[in-house]
Amino acid sequence: GAPAGMRYTDVIWDFNGTLLDDADAGLACVEELLRRRGLPPLGSLARYREVFRFPIRDYYTDIGFDFSREPYEALADEWALLYDELAAAAPLRAGVPETLKRLKRAGVRLTVLSASEHGMLCRQLRQRGVYGLFDEVLGLGDFRAQDKLGIAREWCARTRPARALMIGDTDHDALAARAMSADCVLLTGGHQSRAVLLRTGFDVLDTPYEAAEYALKKETINI
Repeated sequence: GAPAGMRYTDVIWDFNGTLLDDADAGLACVEELLRRRGLPPLGSLARYREVFRFPIRDYYTDIGFDFSREPYEALADEWALLYDELAAAAPLRAGVPETLKRLKRAGVRLTVLSASEHGMLCRQLRQRGVYGLFDEVLGLGDFRAQDKLGIAREWCARTRPARALMIGDTDHDALAARAMSADCVLLTGGHQSRAVLLRTGFDVLDTPYEAAEYALKKETINI
């Protein structure tokens, strides 16, 4: 079980939008893809956070891309090239290294679970100096999973965490938490709006630091 008084043995972090402050880069990428096709722009980060959703293909259709005219795969590849360029300078969200170190000192196992390609994910974590703080880094390509939910289930079956908390910034992270029978908190300031996050029924917080505080809160014992 968890060390005495600790609420969680494992904290699983999403990466994009949760640890990495890359919503601006996400918006810039999609605006450029729309511009290249003469489609109307989203126009603001607020609008992006309202429309962004999984599966990504459906979100693209929502905002005007037409997959009868070009294959989704071609657009996804074009996005990846743009993202590589535009997110290169994206910083970690405020306080992330300190937050992760605090959890490690408390004896919590830390995992990254991302729908990013595994190699790119490891590179981004290394470049920002936090790769070594994680016990495991899980991205697409690890288990040939089609999405994050498959990776989540695989991880859960393999590690059998006593008590796990998922921290993310989208309703897809909420689904991943449910796939692992984990608790979940969702952060604003990433890729979806507070209103969208609240619809999951999970607690919504504003910063990674607050999420760590939530994870480390003493258990309340009902007598």
